Amino acid sequence: MANSAQAKKRARQGEARRRHNASFRSMVRTQIKKVLAAIESGDSTSAAAAYAEAVPVIDRMADRGIIHKNKASRHKSRLNTAIKKLAG
Repeated sequence: MANSAQAKKRARQGEARRRHNASFRSMVRTQIKKVLAAIESGDSTSAAAAYAEAVPVIDRMADRGIIHKNKASRHKSRLNTAIKKLAG
């Protein structure tokens, strides 16, 4: 447990950041699930539209440090590959 005033404040700030970042991580996961659901439905146009909507969100969270840039790239690459496979 934090003893000094500074440590108590840092603990409060850390908890606030954790909750804030958790909502951003959830937003990324939701966007990815939307693309996966569109791919599962078999409609390549809706999958491509969902992918186009998800990419800026994924990139933004990678820029902010919510997710690692390599993880963002991996998600985008795998989703794009699945969409191309569906269309082809």
